[in-house]
Amino acid sequence: MAFSANVISYKGKDVIELTAGKYKAIIAPFLGSNVLRLQDTENELEILRYDENLSIEELKASPEVYGMPTLYLPNRLSKGRLKTSDALYQFPINDPLGNHIHGFLHKREHSIVSATVVNETAIAKTEYIYDENDEFFETYPVSFKAEFTFTLSLKDGLGYKFTMTNTSEKMLPFGVCNHTVINAPFTKDGDGLDSRIYLPVGEKWELDSAFIPTCDFLPMTNHERQYLTGCQLPVLHDINNDVFFAEYGSFNNKPFYGTIISDEATKIQICYEICEDYKYWIIWNNSGDKGYFCPEPSTWIIDAPNLNIPPNETGYLELAPGESKTISSKLYVV
Repeated sequence: MAFSANVISYKGKDVIELTAGKYKAIIAPFLGSNVLRLQDTENELEILRYDENLSIEELKASPEVYGMPTLYLPNRLSKGRLKTSDALYQFPINDPLGNHIHGFLHKREHSIVSATVVNETAIAKTEYIYDENDEFFETYPVSFKAEFTFTLSLKDGLGYKFTMTNTSEKMLPFGVCNHTVINAPFTKDGDGLDSRIYLPVGEKWELDSAFIPTCDFLPMTNHERQYLTGCQLPVLHDINNDVFFAEYGSFNNKPFYGTIISDEATKIQICYEICEDYKYWIIWNNSGDKGYFCPEPSTWIIDAPNLNIPPNETGYLELAPGESKTISSKLYVV
């Protein structure tokens, strides 16, 4: 059984290739520590969206729709406004709807810290230091350190940990989303019609025409209840930012917090477990005709810093100077 963690060249850029038995992963520091590729070679699964033909420049032009990028700050800030307890920041408008979207961390070239194997677990560590050397610092002068740890093992598949540390003298908003891009189908020669998603969710947030929460909630339709039964088809119809509270469900008669993607033809399932700091799910599939969809776990709701409702409902959180916060998930095949 092979276990390895090696720095290799990918189209002229250093990446970390992890191997743990049937699992293979590529971590791309040049693309914001994106999980560029995740495979189950035994079952011939291409779990995350990956395109060998894309150049580095093409990947950098659309980093949100490949692999598993980490977004800071997540989703939209209405009119680019970021209101904290001690400041007000104005981000550039980069969304046709008049908002700022997705932040900047996933677009930066990160550094490789280490690539090792410990006890049959392949481990990759990367980091990014955000300070006055970043071009965005003039807009958002709140320094921090972002640390990523990716583990690959037969037991847990791909493990992910993200730690943010406030290295400034100001309050640092902590809001993170993983724009996880799942292939549908993820099986070799599969059919998107065989894809299903089980997603334990609660109330659905109402969004306005700019996709900002109105702070009201919508009744779940019979179609949306298919998330709860595992019968929801995640592609071949438009899912345009379905936003829900995350809830516990069950899997194999045990409590389960996350989502399960299934292939009806082969009965293979992908389990995506998340920590409880992720309080919301945003589901999007880019019109449903591209062969992928994004179940996005987020620690705060869209536009959380600016909403006039309590932080325990929006997930809004700030880190004090010197304070750190870690979130985690794992993605594996059953």
